[in-house]
This record gives sequence, C-alpha cells and structure tokens, in this order.
Amino acid sequence: MSQPAALPVTLDREATTPLAVQLADALRDAAAAGHLRGGDRLPSTRALAARLGVSRTVTSAAYEQLHAEGWITGRHGSGTYVTTSPPGDRPVHPVVPGEAAEPDELLDLTPGTPWAAGIDRAAWRRAWRAAADSPPLIRAHRAGLPEYRAAIAEHLLRHRGLAVGTDSVLATGGTTAAVFELAGAVFRAGDTVAVEEPGYQRAVEAFLSAGLKVVGVPVDGEGLRTDAIPAGVRGVYCSPAHQYPMGSRLNAARRVELVERARAENMLIIEDDYDGELRFDVAPLPLLAALAPDVVVHLGTTSKILTPTLGAGWMVAPGAVASSVLGHRDRTGTRPSPAGQRVLVELARHGDLGRHLRKLRRELSERRVMLVSALRQGGVPVLGDDAGAHLVVPFASARLERECLAAGRARGIRLDGLARHFAGPPTAFGLAIGYAGCSRAALGGALDTLMGLLRRSDGARAR
Repeated sequence: MSQPAALPVTLDREATTPLAVQLADALRDAAAAGHLRGGDRLPSTRALAARLGVSRTVTSAAYEQLHAEGWITGRHGSGTYVTTSPPGDRPVHPVVPGEAAEPDELLDLTPGTPWAAGIDRAAWRRAWRAAADSPPLIRAHRAGLPEYRAAIAEHLLRHRGLAVGTDSVLATGGTTAAVFELAGAVFRAGDTVAVEEPGYQRAVEAFLSAGLKVVGVPVDGEGLRTDAIPAGVRGVYCSPAHQYPMGSRLNAARRVELVERARAENMLIIEDDYDGELRFDVAPLPLLAALAPDVVVHLGTTSKILTPTLGAGWMVAPGAVASSVLGHRDRTGTRPSPAGQRVLVELARHGDLGRHLRKLRRELSERRVMLVSALRQGGVPVLGDDAGAHLVVPFASARLERECLAAGRARGIRLDGLARHFAGPPTAFGLAIGYAGCSRAALGGALDTLMGLLRRSDGARAR
C-alpha cells in the first residue's frame, strides 16, 4: 500500500475563514499547482486531524467538499486519492498552429454551462437510488408527476417569491422544450412574436419552426426596450431577471409598461427565468408572473442550477394557455420525462436542493468577483448585473470579436461572441464569458491568457 502524500498545509486559527474551508483551499491549491498529483494517496481524516491538531469534523468536511468538486476520490479499503483529472477541469494549452483543437480539448468559458462539479455526489447518488425505487408508471402524467409539481411550487415560493398552487405548475423538458410547446400550441402560423435582440436563438428557432414571424427588439442596460415593441405582436419572449446574453435586469418601470401593454393589446408574455435563482447583490425584482399571472407564462429549468442531465423544467401559465399546452401534448404524444422529475423531488425532499443552491450562489459570486476584479484592474470594461454565471466584455467591431474568438481557440479556450446571439444583423460585439463550467483553479489559470487576448484587442482598438 502506498504511503500518504506529504501535505503542504498550514491552518490559521486566528483567521475568520473556517478551518475546514482553509484546509480544502490548501489541498485544492496544492493539487492545482502540482504539489499533489493524480493518484497520490491522502491521509485518513483521523490521521490528518491528529497531525493538524483539529477535530475530525474539520478534516471530514474538507474531504467531503473536495470529493464533491471532483478533486479527490475514495477507493474501498485503500483510502482517499487525488483524482487524475478533476471533472470539468481542462488544462489551458496552446494548439499547434495549423491543427484544429478537438472540442473536448478546450477549456469551456462559454455561457450556459452549469457548475455540475459542485453537486454533492452522495446526495446525487441517493436521489437517483430513491428515484429508481419508485414503481414503473402505467401511463405518463401529461402535466408531470404530482409530487414534482408540488416540489416546484415550493421551490418557486422559497427561491423566487412566486406563490402558486401545485395545479398551476406543469412539468417541462426545460425552457427550450417549453418554448417549442408554446410556439406550437398557443400561437398560429403567421403570428408575430417579439424577441430580445440580442437574445436566445433557440427560442427564435422554436418560433420560426412553428411558422411564426419574429421581430427583434433591442435591449440596453435596463433590459428589453419595451417602448420599441411594435404594435400587433401576439407574444413577447424575454428574460427579465438576467437578460441573455447581455446580463441586464428589466427595470421596474418597464415591467409595468410591458404588463400594461400585454393586457391592452392581447399579448402573451413568455418569461424565461433560466437562472433567476442566481442573484448575488440584492433580491431580484418580482417575477412578471407574480405581477400579472393573467398574461404571463413563467418558465424555469434545472439545467443552470443543477445539470441538463435531469431534463426537467417547469411552466406556470394562465389556465387557457396551460390547457392548450396539455392538448398539444395529447395530440403529439409528447410528455416530459418523469425520471429527472423524480430525482429533483428526492433532492428537494432531503434539503439537498436548497443546500446546493446556497453553495452555488456563494461559489459563483466568488468566481464573478475574481473575474471582474481581474478584468477591471486590467482596464477591461464589463457589462452585466451581479448575477448568473456569465458576464460580457464589449468590443467595437465584428473583426475584433472574430479575432479574439480565434485567438482564444488557438490558446485552448472556447469563448462565445455576441454576434451569434442576434436574429438579424448584429449591432453589438464582444465576448460572453461563462465562469461555471470549469473548476475554479482552471478559471484562475485561464485569466492570464484571457487578459492577454483582451489587451491585444485593446491595442487594436487604440490603433
């Protein structure tokens, strides 16, 4: 049996940071720096506690955190080991000129990727085991499992301030699947739907595929320009809590104006709350669905707060809209999968969902602070509210955006440009940078490379 690795760890008992957090940080940093290598065996929690002069609770908590993040793994009967490659961690490395990097070789800094490595693996396994113990369904629930709808109603009340009954919640396969359902069930071919510009292009594709006309409405630092919504549209698709991709929040005056216009002009508002739980500075403004449940369809998903693995989302809609969606499901035979619903129910039942959300907000807030501080210290402008899992760096031209994307790929980083988020000709350029899809160590390691790319773009702007 191999001997435990020597650990370069010191703890500061005078610091305000808890000892377990200090220990986890020290071990994580040692692994990231190469002082601990993949396959190194760590001391037992009992042995390490004795060596450091702390309680076993401290060492156990640190190991549990590192195990959840994927830095360490346990082998039955032989101890705890440093993993060879933590999940989601992709080393930043140059690509040989003339060779195309494979997608999985690139460090993913695109928006929309969740912090799946932060999910408590023990809770995850427990939820799947419990879900598997449920008896097979005789027939599918077209509205979703009753227990799932009840769990979502509780989640919306607790985390989004929306009070709804279980019967008002419909299960979906996620926000994109829900938009496709709404496009086919509620609108008629030839209807016009307004969308944010720039905005979520999968929603645009959903409307176009149903034979609808799409008109782009500009966004600014206060969210959707409600005064620019043309007359005669049948629906408005928007992401008011954290506009995608620009990151702004729809202000209170525009929310009121949007609701008043919807009621006066018979428009249906589709509120995509894709990451509304992830706000770090202040409490979010009330949901549009809370202000006007008669004209608003609220959409949510587990894809950003947990993982797309579940394929689970939800819809809260006016009665006529919900009936149309259920009728559409009957005609097409489509149903949201109950497997992910059952897992979510188990995570909620044991409090694991709430604990994960608290950890997720703390982790993403700290990552955002790290990234924003580095960018602003380097003189790089940053757009977007203190929320979610991405931010925006604006550029002056399409050429700069293309060059930065190509240069990032050549250096092993996958980035996302703003131009592709326009349904029409793009009028804004820059980078939408995600910070949830990799480890914090990998994100920190990519900062120097990223700053180099942005300084080069700064120089090009100056010339």
